[in-house]
Amino acid sequence: MAIKKQYLKSKPVCKVTFSVPAEEAKKVAVVGTFNEWNEKKAINLKKLKNGTFKGTVDLEKDNSYQFRYVVDGKYVNDDQADSYAWSDYAGAENGVLNL
Repeated sequence: MAIKKQYLKSKPVCKVTFSVPAEEAKKVAVVGTFNEWNEKKAINLKKLKNGTFKGTVDLEKDNSYQFRYVVDGKYVNDDQADSYAWSDYAGAENGVLNL
């Protein structure tokens, strides 16, 4: 899994690209504090020919966001998250993205 950050000079925004190698998966999305953990507002990642799911979202910089991937309905953390934060609600750690 990989996270790429591209800061824009023209706006206080960071383009964040999520990449998830999940060849066997049918659907991969990203949920987090930036979309109120709402799977209906999830960022759906597009499956590439090599089996990697990829998608980009614009997030406000100078913020931290908790997030997790939803791979075929199962919540998964990114091993390259900036840090991790415990969630009593989920009973698990969430990945943290610092922009």
